Amino acid sequence: MVFLSAPGGANAAAAAPDTPGGDQEQTDYYFGGIITFEDEPVPDVVVAIEGNGFEAETVTNAEGRWRLYVPEKETYTLTVDESSLPEGVIVEGSSASQEVEFALTNTKIVNLFLGEGVRETASQFDRVVALVINGLNFGLLLALASIGVSLIFGTTGLTNFAHAEMVTFGAIVALVFGTFLTWPMWIVIPLVVVAGAAFGWALDAGLWRPLRRRGLGLVQLMIVSIGLSLALRYTFQFFIGGGSYQLPGAGASKIRIIGPVSLSIIDMVSMGISVIVIIAVAFWLLRTRVGKATRAISDNPSLAAASGIDVDGVIRIVWMMSAALAALAGILWAYFRPGVRWDMGVQILLLIFAAVTLGGLGTAFGALVGSLIVGLLVEISTLWLPPDLKYVGALAVLILVLLVRPQGILGRKERVG
Repeated sequence: MVFLSAPGGANAAAAAPDTPGGDQEQTDYYFGGIITFEDEPVPDVVVAIEGNGFEAETVTNAEGRWRLYVPEKETYTLTVDESSLPEGVIVEGSSASQEVEFALTNTKIVNLFLGEGVRETASQFDRVVALVINGLNFGLLLALASIGVSLIFGTTGLTNFAHAEMVTFGAIVALVFGTFLTWPMWIVIPLVVVAGAAFGWALDAGLWRPLRRRGLGLVQLMIVSIGLSLALRYTFQFFIGGGSYQLPGAGASKIRIIGPVSLSIIDMVSMGISVIVIIAVAFWLLRTRVGKATRAISDNPSLAAASGIDVDGVIRIVWMMSAALAALAGILWAYFRPGVRWDMGVQILLLIFAAVTLGGLGTAFGALVGSLIVGLLVEISTLWLPPDLKYVGALAVLILVLLVRPQGILGRKERVG
């Protein structure tokens, strides 16, 4: 039997290379323990921690000791990598993972028991299927935000760095009404969409339209969007603090659907909402007068204005729709991470821009295609890359595609450069 117990004192020297946690950025909070097998220490066992947007892992030292530092006192998932255990040794119980949290102190000693047994591992096919499902889920929520960025760029030419804060805004509104006020989520979600649309209207009416009328260039507008992003981000931090908060139902257990496919209720609802909203946006663009006017402005604003289209009115609607989609994406991103943080939107901003560029600048359907590709690449790349590098694979593919097709997958050459 293997037992994990308390490591050395909290003030143990951290400078020695073999000191537990010496390879990490040290904070005031950590989990720790000792792994032994038949009263002998087990070195080089991989122990990982994940939760609230934070991931880290370490290995036990020669004495079997390990320590994992975390940024704040929250609930995390602790996992022992069974493939790093000695042959024939497994984690006792139903899973090698468990939820861990702090009590009154800033440190937590985790007790686990390991024993002899047969290690059951998922096949490579099962892993691929699970990652594809996660990638589709991530790609669909990314598409909601990316379509808004693409619509704004197509109609105004603006690369809006403050779009990340529109995503965060939606999650914070859901946090206030769903978690703090405990309203049911079936009421909160429509409320967030309406609040997002109102936020987009206010931004355009109070900032972007006056700046457009003053004739500011795109570079100046982009710099304004960066400043707006920073101002909104730290305003969010001022009101909700630097911690992470969970929305109702976050972390729900997964249900086996068919074969290796397992999804939680939240996953299924998230993917269903994303598909329905994307279909509705496509119908709006292709079948409604405002949607057709949006596409006309995206193709040629001057010609659209000469044809009698109210360009400012359409742009106002685009801002409202883009902000509403971003707010909805914020809720889904809060469940996917999981957790609501003041800077959660900026964590996917680069991926949003990558999806828009990959699909084709200014094309909503291109943003959808690019988002699905990025989402799948991000998740599937973890088969070969460490989780900390999973975003690198998607950006590398973006560079390769643009070397071959600079305008993006569905973009047109005249829209680029």
